[in-house]
Amino acid sequence: MVVLRREIGDVLRDARQRQGRTLREVSSAARVSLGYLSEVERGQKEASSELLSSICDALDVPMSLVLREVSDRIAVAEGLLIPDTVPVDLAAAVAGRSWDGRTWEASRGELAPVG
Repeated sequence: MVVLRREIGDVLRDARQRQGRTLREVSSAARVSLGYLSEVERGQKEASSELLSSICDALDVPMSLVLREVSDRIAVAEGLLIPDTVPVDLAAAVAGRSWDGRTWEASRGELAPVG
């Protein structure tokens, strides 16, 4: 069974680790206790929308892309086909946003406009 809080935690932890940041650094930037952030990353606690927003801001990762990654993981677990494109307006909205020192277009090849 897929548990949403575990998938969210996995995506957040993966983003943090790709940046080479510690739990302490992110918890401080997000203004959340280190222990609570650890529990969120391990899928033991549900992150409120406000907390999730703070963590995403601390990681400089758009919440929409965190949620998309979570959605893609759940779709795979459910055996669904995941489209590899996004609408033109969404692709344009994230163009030029940096993450991990790269643009989303460079780091997320699936952000190709539809049409």
